[in-house]
Amino acid sequence: MTALGETYSRQLSLPGFGAAEQRRLAESTVLVAGVGGLGGATATYLAAAGVGRLILFHPGRLERADLNRQTLMTPSWLGRLRVHCAEATLRLHYPDVEVVAVAEAITADRTFPFLAQADVVVDARHNFPERLLLNELCVRLGVPMVEAAMNGAEGQVTVVRPGETACLACRCGEGDPDWEPLGFPVLGAVSGTVGALAAIEAIKVVTGWGEALDDRFLSLDLERMIFQTMPISRDPACPVCARGQPTPAAGTPGAAELACMSTSQ
Repeated sequence: MTALGETYSRQLSLPGFGAAEQRRLAESTVLVAGVGGLGGATATYLAAAGVGRLILFHPGRLERADLNRQTLMTPSWLGRLRVHCAEATLRLHYPDVEVVAVAEAITADRTFPFLAQADVVVDARHNFPERLLLNELCVRLGVPMVEAAMNGAEGQVTVVRPGETACLACRCGEGDPDWEPLGFPVLGAVSGTVGALAAIEAIKVVTGWGEALDDRFLSLDLERMIFQTMPISRDPACPVCARGQPTPAAGTPGAAELACMSTSQ
């Protein structure tokens, strides 16, 4: 058995997950927007699973208050750009994975060329303007997106497939104007849990293994350990993705009816 085969032998023994699925991972590019507590966990498990290339977007420098959840960081790196810290840790642990680090926020001009290279995007940003812009760019390019968010002990995950499923704008409209992106509570294990779930969904999208959260919305309350999966449908009036889509079936929640939260840095 080759070294790479030995590395992934445990996941290759999963029913329905074989050499073909592993090759798809190795040949894939995943863009992770945000590498804080949530996105850092996502990037870690994607690299561990054998994704060939990771593109990481994140502005800002490491502060001590980040260390309760951002496991790709170390105290000795305080003051350094966080995305470069994440890159260094991932390269150390997963040398076969190509890592591209972009120390910038999500903007149309800067992000669009990288999105065009991605097979799937994971949205782990902490503010609505960037999340909604990323959603719009993915819809425009036809790139699938895993949408993951947390607040306190709660989390949310869904999959956006442009032209097929509800997008973030269907669910959140213009976002919450009262959201404070730097002031919400964060328990590190919560952001890590949601980040791991986002990695699983990205792996499903890339490989075709399992059943992804298409037209479904996973809600987590980890304080009470309540997990709920609810059907969702596209908003016929969505300004981003509505183009001749059917009206939601009676009794199916429209995406805009479900709670919308942002995520951890």
